[in-house]
Amino acid sequence: MKLLAFDTAANLCSVAVFDVESGVMLAAISEDIGKGHAERLMGVIEQTLREAGVTLAEIGRIAVSIGPGSFTGVRVGVSTARGFALALDCPAVGVTTLQALAFDAARQFSGRPVLSIIDARRDEVYAQFFQADGRAASPPKVTTLPVVLKELANENTIVLSGSGAPLLNEKLGKPLDIASIAATGSIEAFARLGAALEDTKEAPKPLYLRGLDVKPQQGFVMQRKVAE
Repeated sequence: MKLLAFDTAANLCSVAVFDVESGVMLAAISEDIGKGHAERLMGVIEQTLREAGVTLAEIGRIAVSIGPGSFTGVRVGVSTARGFALALDCPAVGVTTLQALAFDAARQFSGRPVLSIIDARRDEVYAQFFQADGRAASPPKVTTLPVVLKELANENTIVLSGSGAPLLNEKLGKPLDIASIAATGSIEAFARLGAALEDTKEAPKPLYLRGLDVKPQQGFVMQRKVAE
């Protein structure tokens, strides 16, 4: 079975085609575009399929990043995954950016616990702890560095992975090992994790962790007429 994976949750527009039976990555493309995933994603998907020598009709599963990350980017990825799953009549599964970062860290630092931590701006971070065997040790959450520091206690074997890692190390007396300082995991991580998940009938949903920070434009609000 061929799996199509893509990640648009952060600055990267990443796509991969993965052969589930052989465990081989057939093709992978990752472009640092910052924004504009809606305009670029389909083109990268088409290019990756060509490089893999696979047609869209051969895809038997979709894996997509569900965040946390950019609100717009996550929506683009999840809606595209749902559309492909419907058109191809195949399952779609969601993988979080925190899971992918932990996967990448485990490949560099085998047998050690991982803290996936992403800079969420506004003095907050997205964070999740993982055990040495890769299983989640805590739920994903939005929190602050002081809270994470307390949760770390005297832990010195844990590996940091994500864009929040340098921020956390700045607060520590003794810096911890860092596997990645990216805002999301590798596309290979999304592909391999997505291949390992069980099929479910539930479509992937965005993992936002906090509400959208949008303020109403008061200057454009029309005043309601008061009945005389």
